[in-house]
Amino acid sequence: MNIDAVLTDALARVREQVPIVVGGLDKDDLAWRPDPDANSIAWLVWHLTRVADDHVAEVAGTDQVWTSDGWYQRFGLPFPAAAHGYGHSSADVAAVRVTSELLAGYHEAVDDAALAYVGTLTPGNLDRVVDERWDPPVTLGVRLVSVVNDVTQHIGQAAYVRGLLERRIG
Repeated sequence: MNIDAVLTDALARVREQVPIVVGGLDKDDLAWRPDPDANSIAWLVWHLTRVADDHVAEVAGTDQVWTSDGWYQRFGLPFPAAAHGYGHSSADVAAVRVTSELLAGYHEAVDDAALAYVGTLTPGNLDRVVDERWDPPVTLGVRLVSVVNDVTQHIGQAAYVRGLLERRIG
């Protein structure tokens, strides 16, 4: 299996889960939090997608789907366009009130862009340094593994919150 197939498979697993996790839920359900300081399904899915969009666009040298395809305007969130959730307060999490269709659509668009990029990679590309702010500097391979790790953790968290929500309303 080559590197683009590994990354494609990892990202596709999250892509399959997003519509399942958000499907059939209204804005109130998506914004529900098991605790006033917990993350909601909406925030988790928005955040995981924003991180993937931000990080992949940076290493690919492309514009983020969030701004270039109008998702920032469609979401209408009270954050700057560059926001992706790091450092968000409980009030910021509560501000993410959107539809499941919007979340799933944005994620699909980001995943399309990510898959197009990883499809161009060869093993030799992975050693390219993409971020010198760290010691040791971050390579493309490390950055992409970080993206996969982040999105898989957050979709799992969102699925867990959905399970709590279903127990609450079920």
